[in-house]
Amino acid sequence: MRKVVLSLVASLTIAASSLSAANVVATVDGENITKQDVKALLRNPKINYDNLPKETQAKIVDQLVEKKLLSKAALNSGVSKTEAYKAALKKLEAELALEVWMQQEFKKINVTDADVTAYYNKNKAQFKTGDMLEARHILVKTEKEAKDLIAKLNKAKDKKATFEELAKKHSTGPTGAKGGYLGKFSPKQMVPEFSKAASALKKDEYSKSPVKTQFGFHIIYLENKETSQTLTLDKVKGKIKQVLTQEQYTKLIKGQANKLREKAKVIIK
Repeated sequence: MRKVVLSLVASLTIAASSLSAANVVATVDGENITKQDVKALLRNPKINYDNLPKETQAKIVDQLVEKKLLSKAALNSGVSKTEAYKAALKKLEAELALEVWMQQEFKKINVTDADVTAYYNKNKAQFKTGDMLEARHILVKTEKEAKDLIAKLNKAKDKKATFEELAKKHSTGPTGAKGGYLGKFSPKQMVPEFSKAASALKKDEYSKSPVKTQFGFHIIYLENKETSQTLTLDKVKGKIKQVLTQEQYTKLIKGQANKLREKAKVIIK
């Protein structure tokens, strides 16, 4: 056990000596505190230490300095000679060995281009995008209001610009301020009556009669329609490779575990 610990310490020493000055945020009795230590403390990959305010950086470094000092004090206290320490170290070594071993096993996985192509051809249905609509709408409370607005649209020269202005002025929906813009959406996302009416329109057409739903009466302007299509292999091969790699890895680890279980004496209480 002592050899393992010494080997680990030696590895860390070599790694530390190769660190650039930019990675070192402090030293304690000649020992470096690095940005890797900062990441371990923050436990949030989205936080960039370099972008934090100076006061926050100082507090983080101060915590790490205290941790380094307390760790050294703990080691010097003779705690490493206690049974509790030895038991904890043994458990830590087992967990570390498992982690490193699993990483090594993962690297053995080899998903070929042929595997990816075969999966794609067998599961093309998974890679269909589905129909997508891009639309605006005006929502009003009564059918008469909707018909009056449609009449104004019928007379307008610039239908889209007029639709946007009418939406901003009259629509009771939350998108009114944006000219009624709903963005891109799948027909399944909307209530059936709205989806049916929107899907029946052609690009740059608007509904010539009010569309009634549980929310009121709509006038719909279709900006674009994208029909369902199957994504090409080139666009999804990265995702497929990830899926197959994970499947093979899970199968490998599960197989190893099952073999070991057959030889072991397992008692579940």
